[in-house]
Amino acid sequence: MESRGSVPARPPSYEGVWRFTAPAVDASVPQARHAVRDLLRRQAVPASPDVVQGLLLIVSELVTNAVRHAALLSPQLAVEVAVEAGWVRVAVEDNHPYRPKALEADDARTGGRGLLLVREITREAGGVCDVQHTAGGGKIIWAAMPL
Repeated sequence: MESRGSVPARPPSYEGVWRFTAPAVDASVPQARHAVRDLLRRQAVPASPDVVQGLLLIVSELVTNAVRHAALLSPQLAVEVAVEAGWVRVAVEDNHPYRPKALEADDARTGGRGLLLVREITREAGGVCDVQHTAGGGKIIWAAMPL
């Protein structure tokens, strides 16, 4: 009897990495959010509605931060969505060298809570987030959440 080697399983069709760029302007915030939502639907990513809502809020916060704080040195930003077995990761990259820190909540402030919100959404979903420097001197802020 001849034995056949096992064929490696193909990754699910929803797995992959998608990246797009946008100008660092206010209009890019809803455009990025809608692009990510549409991508998740088109690829039939098996994410719960809560995970999708969390990811879309994270994309909105990260793109907003890039527009508000990095546009002067980074007129373009990039959004990346990576989906692999059991995880989805969203990232926003800009060319500004400043590495933001999560600010403590201050009830007197009207802003400055975006990264805290990103960290909280990610942590509640059982995920992780971080900031990394790029080779070109900019940064990537990303969040990964389990599907």
